Amino acid sequence: MREEIRKIQSLMESAEYVTDAPVATSVHLALSLRKPLLIEGHAGVGKTEVAKVMARMLETNLIRLQCYEGLDASAALYEWNYQKQLLHIKLAEGAHRGVVEQEHEIFSETFLLRRPLLEAISRKDRAPVLLVDEVDRADEEFEAFMLEIFAEWQVTIPEIGTVKAVHPPHVILTSNRTRELSDALRRRCLYIWIDYPSYEKEVRIVERKVPGIDGRLAREVSRFMESLRRVRLAKVPGVAETLDWAQALAGLHADHLDETIVTETLGCVLKDADDIRRFHAEVAKGGLTPFLQVP
Repeated sequence: MREEIRKIQSLMESAEYVTDAPVATSVHLALSLRKPLLIEGHAGVGKTEVAKVMARMLETNLIRLQCYEGLDASAALYEWNYQKQLLHIKLAEGAHRGVVEQEHEIFSETFLLRRPLLEAISRKDRAPVLLVDEVDRADEEFEAFMLEIFAEWQVTIPEIGTVKAVHPPHVILTSNRTRELSDALRRRCLYIWIDYPSYEKEVRIVERKVPGIDGRLAREVSRFMESLRRVRLAKVPGVAETLDWAQALAGLHADHLDETIVTETLGCVLKDADDIRRFHAEVAKGGLTPFLQVP
């Protein structure tokens, strides 16, 4: 492993993110080439956490843009505080000032609501980390708008003028692949796919994120989750569910898994009624042992 990659991996580990060489390499290249990093993968595998860890590594701010269907430029870039503008106009009614002067006042930065993209561009001290989370939930028109912003890192506000980034942000985009992203967006970004972790990696994650957990329990939980993901489920649990479950088991002072404790805490792992019935059917056929065996 190259020294610079080893250094990034060490920094990410010290920021409480258990990683591997491909992820560390992608982060290093995103930082050194100043290119957006598109991270795809199943829900709950730690995509969003990469941005949080990057912000901690760089000792900078994390600015998050949560995408959703119907997201438009005003919600992502800026809006005017209309209520505050109206109140200001009402209070200034007796001042007898000119229309031009009043417009200049109410369309100033005092009344500007900075949304995540403008906030990321406006930082003057250091480059923040901009997380565009679940970009696949937005539409292609919004993708095109983002690409326009990424190209120049500047925005023109008609009433104020052009705002240009002093320190362009580091950009992380995440996607759960609910729809296919445009080729234009993919070409603009570096790319990595984060899969479910291996058994060994998941054990490390559990032991790192759930301090004090019994070592045997951490191994059994990780083996159980690895086996459970091979069952045909509607909603396959990710690492987030693994950690929720491990924390719950540790809180119950469990030191190993048995059918009783698994049944009682299954809601930490499976969030779909059909999946729960399917799991119980598997246990009825072969017991819990197949979920704890080395494949």
